Formats: sequence, structure tokens, C-alpha cells
Amino acid sequence: MLKNVPSSLKVIAFFLLLGTCGAQIARTALAAPVTEPVKKDEVKAEREAKSRVGGVDERAPLAAAAGVVGGNGVVEPAQRETRVAAQVSAVIAKVLVKEGDHVKAGDLLVQLNDTVEQAALGASEADLAAEKANLARTLKGLRIEDKDAVLADSQAAKARAELSASVAARTEQLAKTGAATVDELDRAKRQAQTDQATYKATEARYRAAEAGSRIEDIGFQRARVQAAEARVVQARATAERLAVRAPIDGEILQVKVRVGELYSFSGAEPVLIMGDTSHLRVRMDVDERDIARVAPGAPAYVTADAFGSRHFTGKVVEIGRRFGRKNIRTDDPVEKNDTKILEVVIELDSNELLLVGQRVTSFISVPSVCGK
Repeated sequence: MLKNVPSSLKVIAFFLLLGTCGAQIARTALAAPVTEPVKKDEVKAEREAKSRVGGVDERAPLAAAAGVVGGNGVVEPAQRETRVAAQVSAVIAKVLVKEGDHVKAGDLLVQLNDTVEQAALGASEADLAAEKANLARTLKGLRIEDKDAVLADSQAAKARAELSASVAARTEQLAKTGAATVDELDRAKRQAQTDQATYKATEARYRAAEAGSRIEDIGFQRARVQAAEARVVQARATAERLAVRAPIDGEILQVKVRVGELYSFSGAEPVLIMGDTSHLRVRMDVDERDIARVAPGAPAYVTADAFGSRHFTGKVVEIGRRFGRKNIRTDDPVEKNDTKILEVVIELDSNELLLVGQRVTSFISVPSVCGK
């Protein structure tokens, strides 16, 4: 059907369509906003919300004065938090501490189920006791009663040997006269030889009893005792892996497990978190533009929203050696998060009121002319 339409009409239709699309695009670009704000919404946006806790409800800006460097920080223990983990996966049998408890290094904090390991430890300890008893018997040799019994056996064997020898001698005399047969003589001689050999054997056992155990036997038994001791150490170490103990003196900050739960060892999730709170520190983010003005030992203080304008004083004790990204976020939508910072540690003069993990605003006093 389009084949019958003249070419001139096709060109005119194309340009009309193109002009209509261009006009629509221009009108859209120059049009006013689709929606206009409602008057009551504008009034709501302009009014100030009153604080429910009283006081001045305003965000304290970071100091920009020449004599102070400001930054956000977070409270931490004297050393960084210790994330205490178990070495194996097992069911939690006992939790012996609670948050806020102060413990000493080596104290038992959490006990995992170790029924099988304790049974293995008991068996290895019993084996060690048996091997030690065998060693003591080997060192002491036979008792007096046992030696007397061996001596009696030796004397009896000697008597039988002497009797058999005399019988063989008489039978030999009788055989010469024809009163005893050759077979009887042969049996008498063989019996005499047997009794003589038995006597020698019992006599040797008596001399061995008198001499005591051989050096080789004593060494062998001592080796068995050492092997049993090693098995006890191994079993005790296996059982100890299920006991989570405090690596340092400090305070329990968070317990992350409960009795009956299956703790799965992955190398990342701790059983609990603890730290030395005898002294508190603040790890502060200092902008890379201000780091040249900060020096170790400089006086500092921090403030926290929970305590209003109260100053918690301290001093700079550590300055980082590598720039990185911000550690503390203030949730302020206008905050710049792509700036580089250097960590600066402030040791506080007091550990009262502030809690580990609390966000604070930190200020460091610096010479007003430094870096200018």
C-alpha cells in the first residue's frame, strides 16, 4: 500500500514527525516541576524539634581553631579488645563469667563439653600408674619370699639329681653282674641326666633372682613409663583445648555464647570479648591535613554526647604509621568519608563514666603557629 504513496509525501511526513518529537522534548525540558510542595509540609520542614532530654539540642562541630585539632574517636581498653575464641567446635557446657566481671590471666571463662576427653585422660593416667608399678617391680626385683621359693626349688632339684645319679650308678653295677638289663640301665642314666639339667636350670633362676633385673629390662620399662607419660600429656592437652581461659587480666566486655549452644570454630567468631579497662584510651581519626600539627605527649580531651560539655582529659601516647580510611562514622549525611586519616591514640587520665566502644569527639591541643 505504501508503494502507491508519492515520495514527496513520505518526506513531508518524516519531517512533521521529527518536528513533533523535538517540540515535545523542548517542552519537557522547560516545564515546571511536576509536583509543588504543599504549604503545611513547608511549615513542618522549617520548624525545630525540641529535645526530649532537655538542654541544647545541637551537634557540636569539630574545632577549627588554630590551636586545636579535632576529630572523631572511639573509646577502647588500655590495649585493643581481645576476642577470646575456643580452639575446637563443641557444645557450651558452662559459662563461668558475666559481662562486667574482672578476671585474672588463666582464669576459666567458658567450659566446652569435654566428657570424652576427660575419659581418655583418666584411661591414660591409669596406664601410667600401671607402667610405674611395673618399673618399680623391675627395679626392686623379686621379693624375699619369691627368692626363698626359687632357692627351695633349686635344692629339691639338686636332691633329685643326686638321687638319680646314685640310682644310675647302682643300676650300672647290677648290669655288670647280669642282675639288670641294658634297658633299665639306659633309663636310669637318662633320668639322671634329666634331673641334673633341671637342677642347673633352677640354680640359674636362683642366681638371676639374687642378681636382680637386667639393665635392658629396666631400660625397656623406663621407656614404657615415658611413653605413658607422653600419652597423659597429650590427653590433658586435648582436654585443655575445650577450656577457654583468660589470656590477660581484664574485664569481660561481652559474652557471645550461652550454655547448650553449639560453638562452631571458624577462627573469626569469638566466645567472648574482654579488655584491660584499668586505663582507657581513645583511638582518634585525624585528617591527613592536620597530622603535621600533632605530636606525642600533646594534651588532649574528649567529649561525649551523653555527658554534655564535660571534658575527659588525657594526652597523645601513640601516632599511627600508615594512613587509611576513616574508622568512625558519625552517620552525618554531609560527612566526607573518602578522606585519608591517621590513627592517633589518646590515653585518658581517668576511666570513669566512659564505656568501651563509645563514640566521642576528640580534641588535641597544638601550637597555634605550627605548620603555618
